[in-house]
Amino acid sequence: MAAGLALALLMTPIGSAAAKPKPTVAQTKQKLAKLNEQADQLVEKYNQAGEKWKRARKKYADLNADLSKQSAKVAGLRDDLVTMAVTTYQGGAIGWPNLVGEVNPNLVLSGLATADQISASRAESLHAFDEANKTLRDNRDKAKQALADADQTRDELAEEKEKVEKMIKIQTKVLRDLGTFRPGDPNSTGMQYNGSASGNARAALTFAFAQLGKPYRYGGTGPDSWDCSGFVQASWRSGGVSLPRTTWEQWSWGAKRKVSLSDLQPGDILFSQGLGHVGLYAGNGKIIHAPQTGDVVKVVPLSSYGGRLLGAVRP
Repeated sequence: MAAGLALALLMTPIGSAAAKPKPTVAQTKQKLAKLNEQADQLVEKYNQAGEKWKRARKKYADLNADLSKQSAKVAGLRDDLVTMAVTTYQGGAIGWPNLVGEVNPNLVLSGLATADQISASRAESLHAFDEANKTLRDNRDKAKQALADADQTRDELAEEKEKVEKMIKIQTKVLRDLGTFRPGDPNSTGMQYNGSASGNARAALTFAFAQLGKPYRYGGTGPDSWDCSGFVQASWRSGGVSLPRTTWEQWSWGAKRKVSLSDLQPGDILFSQGLGHVGLYAGNGKIIHAPQTGDVVKVVPLSSYGGRLLGAVRP
């Protein structure tokens, strides 16, 4: 018997005794929930970096345009100074010897006034040229700094993008293991909104319901895919309200428009704890949102947030 046991141990592949049991469905779902929460935060950081990059790029473009205008102004002033110098040289300077020999006192006074005017004009032109040159140098320095900032934010964006894409691969694998990955339909026409909202909120929800079934995609701003904040931004744009791009910015934008979670109305914007996620209150205790990777724009019970709601904003 001992020999048989020894043989059995020899026949057992190394490491099989220590092999981990396959996670249960419940454990896998729990892991997915944590992954989704982490992904929400990463996607919002990516979106923030993207907005920062756009602002830095625009600032550089604006400064560059100003720099071109200022360069043209300086060139024009330089040409004026050259023309003045040439004219003065060719016409001869108005000096005291010319004026002292003049018998007519009125002509003497006129000559002195002309000399003062030429001197004042020259001084004014030189001052304008100096000031324009200083502004040109300042603008050039600002443009260089703006370009450096844009380059830095571009690097930040690339770094956040890499983190998000690694997370998406993990999420996708877990979802496929569970058999719950939903690719969605980019051409979905959704469904008609028949709720009680009116005015701008109705227009926002009409747009939102027309997106049902379209896939979630990080950084998505439509029309064929969405992330959560892009979805909310576009929905309320249809309602005539211009919202910032990211969840954090939307929450900040709504600082003076917050409403109690016990007094929700259809169209209110709902934010999750940590500001990683956002959606629209659809009425009747439900929310419409673009959830996460491997899912689609859909309506879910408000209770599915399980106490993770931070607050609401009414545009």
